Amino acid sequence: MFKGSMVAIVTPFKKGKVDEKRLAGLVEFHVKNGTSAIVPCGTTGESATLSYEEHERVVEVVIEAADKKVPVIAGSGANNTGEAIMLTRYSKKAGANASLQITPYYNRPTQEGIYRHFKKIAEEIDIPIIVYNIASRTGVNITPETMQRLSKVRNIVGVKEASGDLNQMSMIHALCGGDFDLISGDDSLSLAVLAIGGTGVISVVANIVPKDTAEMIRMFREGDTEGARRLHYKLLPLVKAMFIETNPIPVKTAMALMGMIDESSLRLPMCEMSDVNLSKLKKALVDYGLL
Repeated sequence: MFKGSMVAIVTPFKKGKVDEKRLAGLVEFHVKNGTSAIVPCGTTGESATLSYEEHERVVEVVIEAADKKVPVIAGSGANNTGEAIMLTRYSKKAGANASLQITPYYNRPTQEGIYRHFKKIAEEIDIPIIVYNIASRTGVNITPETMQRLSKVRNIVGVKEASGDLNQMSMIHALCGGDFDLISGDDSLSLAVLAIGGTGVISVVANIVPKDTAEMIRMFREGDTEGARRLHYKLLPLVKAMFIETNPIPVKTAMALMGMIDESSLRLPMCEMSDVNLSKLKKALVDYGLL
């Protein structure tokens, strides 16, 4: 159902508030540059720092700007099942095409608790759901066996896998089958995930190079594996630079340097980069031809 280069879009701030004009402009930029879907209010979108009102408004702005030209997969997860249901219900009402649901974080539920959490959301709101597995953020991994159980829930259609474990991803694909979308949550592994049966990536680096990210996936899917490999290695140093500090600090800093968003776009507890890492980031941008 969901494939290609899907961007985990940043939430631009200006003077402490959501910069709606910039956000709409970024969506238009992605539509023009081949991005397959827009994913607001994820980790890269700093959802943890958004109020409920801001969260809802960001989803609205993205849906309005996308204007049905590309799907919108709204981040609407939470570590509170009731809160996730509330956010997901609103996302559907606003016109989102799907929901990205992060594993409950901090409270570290059991595998049974994880299963019941996602199943309850899916039963309450009839919207396609993509599970988001990122143990480095949440403190708990979703096992392939639990993912298999979730894949049998009618409207749970795929997973954004950010475990970094290709063995786990291979098991998920083997257990859940080709109708369950396996989506990379790590830019550096996008090509490898495609090779084991993945459908695409929910990308951070696509915020600044959407055309190249989309082209790499298109090439692979059309059989030009050598071309896709060349783009992978071209992108790799830039991808690495996006994670030299906690995401989304580097990507938002890069976007500010490129004039895409306001320089004050980070919101505490995210703060400016160290001088050493800023120099590394600038070099990566210069080397890629972005500065």
